[in-house]
Amino acid sequence: MSDTPDSAVRLYTEQHREAFLDSLAEWLRIPSVSAQPEHEKDVRRSAEWLSAELSETGFPVTEIWETPGAPAVFAEWPSADPDAPVVLVYGHHDVQPAAREDGWHSDPFEPVVREGRMYGRGAADDKGQVLFHTLGVRAHLAATGRTTPAVHLKLLIEGEEESGSPHFRALVEQRAGRLRADAVIVSDTGMWDEDTPTVCTGMRGLAECEIELRGPAHDIHSGSFGGAVPNPATVLARLVAALHDDDGGVAVPGFYDDVAELTDAERALFARLPFDEAAWLRTAASGATAGEKGYSTLERVWARPTAEVNGIGGGYQGAGSKTVVPSSALAKISFRLVAGQDPDRVQDLVRAWAEARIPAGIRHRITFSPATRPCLTPLDHPALQAVTRAMGRAFGKEILFTREGGSGPAADLQDVLGAPVLFLGVSVPSDGWHGPDEKAETGLLLKGAETAAHLWGELATALR
Repeated sequence: MSDTPDSAVRLYTEQHREAFLDSLAEWLRIPSVSAQPEHEKDVRRSAEWLSAELSETGFPVTEIWETPGAPAVFAEWPSADPDAPVVLVYGHHDVQPAAREDGWHSDPFEPVVREGRMYGRGAADDKGQVLFHTLGVRAHLAATGRTTPAVHLKLLIEGEEESGSPHFRALVEQRAGRLRADAVIVSDTGMWDEDTPTVCTGMRGLAECEIELRGPAHDIHSGSFGGAVPNPATVLARLVAALHDDDGGVAVPGFYDDVAELTDAERALFARLPFDEAAWLRTAASGATAGEKGYSTLERVWARPTAEVNGIGGGYQGAGSKTVVPSSALAKISFRLVAGQDPDRVQDLVRAWAEARIPAGIRHRITFSPATRPCLTPLDHPALQAVTRAMGRAFGKEILFTREGGSGPAADLQDVLGAPVLFLGVSVPSDGWHGPDEKAETGLLLKGAETAAHLWGELATALR
């Protein structure tokens, strides 16, 4: 093997493969399920384990940051170069609930390696992808001969992501000075598949609302009163039916005003991905695609805003009939948002649209949950190009681009810190996040470590 930085990085990661996997297995044995109160001590034990591991890696600063819920872990490794850019890595150390009876072929908290895959809750989401940064920074130092990273490196690993990150934004706001960064790397994501390495460029935001309508003080006889008083279930059905136009677009006036439209280059890059719509439909357990006219399936789920009725009900739901005008009806609706959209403005638009369609005699309550902002990094951003080059060096392939259709706390980091958010993940769809037999491809975890090893030098150059 030639003595180049790339080959030196690969040699280092291969030589330390077994030690890395042993450490990951040790961490996976801690059932850090943030959603279950009985695992509160385990979540704290997970934070303490990670803090100790980062200290052993070489981070001179490791701290456990308390929140009203589960603790987060912060680490910092200053660069010897005083002009080095500051990079913050985000991930999480809590995991989803798991039990053998859910369909696992082995104990979810006793990890095993089978055919190059490590099975265990958190192997991919997100402990494996957090831990490859420890191997990556060591490989970076070994390959370059440095004693400190080429960037001022920080890590923030939260403990409540799988519970909705209820205290995360407040933590970021409270600690914004310590978390200041020129770029944020999120390693809680994935790539297209094992043969198609990709970089995610953004995530959609989310606004959720509950619309409750009330008519009569109680259910009343439809023969005596039906057709003569407003029916909240009928009003709600009309409201929901008016949510979309005939082309599948959201019919709320002003909803699309601030949407950052897809560029021709982005649409062309999406089209290059090996997308099998029939296979995707099987995964979706659906018999057909639908949505906004003029956009492909990938464009709809990654780059277009949506409105979905998550639940609807009202009146009698039991067996047989009960001829009533129901007293109430309820709908739960969520809006996925894209770059350019402000959740607060969307909420105002939706509220005004709904209230304009509610007739006299119907009382209403429209309640919005805390929103998540969208985030997007342009394809030509220097930091994104640095991630792409680093991944290309590790995989030896052209890197394509994706987006995430879901939502997450990454947008809070961008919003509060004012830094671009970049995604570095090596998980693949078959890893089974949140399901039984969650696993991580051990070879891809090493590729993640290689990418991280190359990334700090790439960002040190790109962000100056």
